[in-house]
Amino acid sequence: MIPMFSKVLVANRGEIAIRVMRACRELDIRTVSVFSDADRHALHAKYADEAYNIGPPPPSQSYLDIEAIINVALKAGADAVHPGYGFLAENPKFASACEKNGITFIGPSSDAMELMGSKIVSRKIMKKAGVPVVPGTEEPVKDASEVEKVAEEIGYPVVLKASAGGGGIGMKVVEKEDDLEKALETTTAAAKSAFGDPTIFVEKYLTRPRHIEFQVLADDAGTTIHVGERECSIQRRHQKLIEETPSPVIMERPELRDEIGSIAVRAAESIDYVNAGTVEFIYSDGNFYFLEMNTRLQVEHPITERVTGFDIVKEQLRIASGREISITQEEVKERFKGHAIECRINAEDPLNDFAPSPGKITKYRSPGGPGVRIDSGVRMGYTISPYYDPMIAKLITYDRTRDACIKRMQRALSEYIIAGVKTNIPFHKAVMQNEAFWRGELSTSFIEDHDILEAIPAIIEADRAREARLAEIFKEDKRMVAISAAVGSYLEISQKKKSA
Repeated sequence: MIPMFSKVLVANRGEIAIRVMRACRELDIRTVSVFSDADRHALHAKYADEAYNIGPPPPSQSYLDIEAIINVALKAGADAVHPGYGFLAENPKFASACEKNGITFIGPSSDAMELMGSKIVSRKIMKKAGVPVVPGTEEPVKDASEVEKVAEEIGYPVVLKASAGGGGIGMKVVEKEDDLEKALETTTAAAKSAFGDPTIFVEKYLTRPRHIEFQVLADDAGTTIHVGERECSIQRRHQKLIEETPSPVIMERPELRDEIGSIAVRAAESIDYVNAGTVEFIYSDGNFYFLEMNTRLQVEHPITERVTGFDIVKEQLRIASGREISITQEEVKERFKGHAIECRINAEDPLNDFAPSPGKITKYRSPGGPGVRIDSGVRMGYTISPYYDPMIAKLITYDRTRDACIKRMQRALSEYIIAGVKTNIPFHKAVMQNEAFWRGELSTSFIEDHDILEAIPAIIEADRAREARLAEIFKEDKRMVAISAAVGSYLEISQKKKSA
C-alpha cells in the first residue's frame, strides 16, 4: 500500500480550510493552517495542528503570497499542500512552486492548469477532442471591427469574455452593434485589472441557458471517471448561489448522464488531467456546450458527496499520494441516489444588488436534524471581514426525492438565526417557495425572469416578526436562568450554614 502524506498544509481559510482538515484528520494526516492578521482568531487557524501567520489582511499580502506559503510549508515540514478553492487554487505558478520545492500539490499539474487557465486555449483543445463548444472566436479579438465581424457571422446577442478569467468578472453581453465598442473597452479594462491579461474573446450568447457541470476524477494510473452532474443555474452576476444534484433536466432524461459524463471524461483525458476537476457546460435547446474546466475542488462538491456517499476530498488526498481511484464508474452509477441541494449562505444584502455585509455576528444558530449538513467556518462573535468572500456557510439538505429535499431546505432555512449582519437567507427562502423552481424550470436568468427579489421584502417582514417572538423567548429563558441560579446559590449557602 502506498503511504499517505504525514502532514498537509491547507493554503486557504474559512469553511473550505476546515473541510479539508476534517478529511485529513480522518485519514490520520496532521494539518498546517495559514492565516492573515484579520484571521488570527478564525476557526480554521484554531482547528489545525499547527498555524502560521502569513501577513496583513489584504489577500495579495497573505493568502496570495506564494513565497510566504511555500516558506511555511518548508518550515513546518509539510509534504503536501491543498489549495482549497479560490485564492491560489488555479494558479499554475503556485502549483509549479510546490513542484520545484518537492512539495506535492493536491490538484492537477501546473501544465494542465495552464492549458485550462486560458479559455481560448481550452476551447481549441476541447474542439480538437470532439467536445462541443459554443460558437465563437478561435483567436483573441483586438478591436470593435473584429467583434462586429464575428457578431454578424454567429448572430446577436454575443458575449465578450476575459480569456484568463473566471467568475463572470468583466463579462459583457452585447445585444446590438451600437454597444460593441463600449463593451469591449469595459471588458478589456476589467480583464487587465483582475487578471493582468487583457485578452478577450467572443462567444454566441445563449439566452436563458442552464448551467450544468460534471465532477471528474483522474489518477496517475490513467483511470478517469465522472461522479455525476450538478445543476448550478441559479446565479447572480454569473456567480452561483444554489446548486443541486441530480439536475432536473437529467432526471427527465437519465441517459444524458452517461452521454455528457463521457464527454467530460474525454475532456479531462485530452489534457492528461489528474486529481479532481469540474467540466462545466451550458445547456440550451436540448444541446450541451463546453463552457470551461475548473481545475480544483468546487464549492458545491458536498451535494455530490451526499448523493454518492463518496468523499471527494479524501479521494483527492489518495490520488495525490499516488493511489488509484477507489471507486469505479459502475459503482458511481449504482450509488447515485436521492437528491441534494446546497444554498450558499452569504453575508450580503439581496435588496442592494447582493452587496457584501461585513460585520460582527452577534447571534448565531445553525440548522440541524435529519438530512442536513452545514459546512462553515464561523461562530457567534465572529467578524465577517471586508477583505474576503462573505460566505457564512454552505447549507446542504438531502432526501429521497427533489420535492422532499426542497421541503427539508425550507425547514432548515427557517431554523437559521444570524444577527449582526445582513444575509441572503430571505433570497433562498424566496427561491424555495417559487413554483417554477419546484417545477425545475431553471436558467441562469432565473432571478430576473421570476421576480425573485420582489418576494424578499415580505419574507424579511415575516422573519422580523418571528425574531421578535424569539427575542421574548430568549428574555424568558434568561429570566428563568437567573432565577435558577439565584435559587441554586441560596440552597448552597443554606447547606453551608447547616454544615457549619
